[in-house]
Amino acid sequence: MAPTDTSTTRLDRGWRQLLGPDYLGPMVVLAGGVALYAINIYLTTSLLPSAVDEIGGARFYAWATTIFLVASVISAVLVSRLLAVAGPRGAYLAAIGLFAAGTVVCAAAPDMFVLLAGRGLQGFGGGLLSGLGYALIRSTLPQHLWARASALVSGMWGVGTFVGPALGGVFAQFGAWRLAFVVLAVLAAGIAAIVPRYITGERIEGPRVGVPAVSMLLLSAAALLVSVAGIATNVALTALGVAAGVALLVVFVAHERHAGTRVLPAVTFTPGNTLKWTYATFALLAVASTAETFVPLFGQRLGGLEPLAAGFLGAALAVGWTLGEISSAGASRRSTVRALVVAGPALVAIGFLVAAATQREGATAWVIGVWVAALVLGGAGIGMAWPHLSTFAMGAEHDEVEGGKAAAAINTVQLVSNAVGSASAGVLVNLGGTMADSARLLFGFFAAFAAAGVLTAWRSTRPRP
Repeated sequence: MAPTDTSTTRLDRGWRQLLGPDYLGPMVVLAGGVALYAINIYLTTSLLPSAVDEIGGARFYAWATTIFLVASVISAVLVSRLLAVAGPRGAYLAAIGLFAAGTVVCAAAPDMFVLLAGRGLQGFGGGLLSGLGYALIRSTLPQHLWARASALVSGMWGVGTFVGPALGGVFAQFGAWRLAFVVLAVLAAGIAAIVPRYITGERIEGPRVGVPAVSMLLLSAAALLVSVAGIATNVALTALGVAAGVALLVVFVAHERHAGTRVLPAVTFTPGNTLKWTYATFALLAVASTAETFVPLFGQRLGGLEPLAAGFLGAALAVGWTLGEISSAGASRRSTVRALVVAGPALVAIGFLVAAATQREGATAWVIGVWVAALVLGGAGIGMAWPHLSTFAMGAEHDEVEGGKAAAAINTVQLVSNAVGSASAGVLVNLGGTMADSARLLFGFFAAFAAAGVLTAWRSTRPRP
């Protein structure tokens, strides 16, 4: 049999094992929780205008997203602590219970303040769900399935990109925005019902994990600053807020190096260890991924697309991300994995440079086709690298407690980086003189972020000491 056929057989066997009777149940739980979180983000974006029309509070519109994000960041930091106290099963039930409770509050909200409270609960539970999605891969699955499982879990963001806006749009169209939250709550209850069967209740033995209060305060303050900066109307204030948020992140890293209780595992700061470069690559790719936020706007203004078509254009990056993950997750040879991880950010940079070079007013169908190809290429670059970076992080520490912390930190890095990326994208778009200039500026700068990721990705693949 030819080598390519053998490789494909191994790939198929691995996916069959992951989705077979031994691990399908746990993966439904872990991927399902992340899917709920991702769908909720995009669904709520579609529903909020209808909700505001009914319950008022338009001046607090943007806070529905800000509160959700900050709550997610705070809870993501607490994943390791919750696992140590409640064990995997108790932690997951608590997370999905908080998410469901917040969703019910949103469904019943009589005014904007109650809706914001529900969004806070949703964010807190969602941040835990997303963090547990990575942390429990490490303790639930054998190591040779970690990359595929990470691909499946993070691929749920692509599902959210498609399902969320479509579902939200349908309910909003019929004036039934509350029913959309009810559906989410029912789905959450369904996942919660199967948790006792598939997620172990055994606690991980180890030293008691404290609450990293200072680190949590620094991260949440940074997320709040960049989120508020993203909704500011003044470009200078937005830029100042982003800069202040990034400065707090620098302080966070400095504090983590010497803190007794950390968010990141202690091995992150060991001289010669590559985990810090893995997290840096995650951060740069996550920042680059937020370019999709403004793609629908560019599609409408520059390509004359209808809102629905522009929305699908915005999903091109997520499609590429999912395709890249599925096609690369089965790779196991060290040289192949290294090539995929380093090539990933390079493809993002190339895709975004092509997108930047082709942004123009009155774009033809051919030009829009180039945009789609460039975005799919960029997304594929993220997807190629992501599952293997996840495996690097999960395997960086043999200790169960510290290893779980390393896995959970993937989500924390992603959430904070998404906040920084979204706010930075807003600054770049506002700096452009025309819409085409704004688009070129956005894609050009984010291509530079991705190019920096080539270096950090290369450093992350070096043999560990």
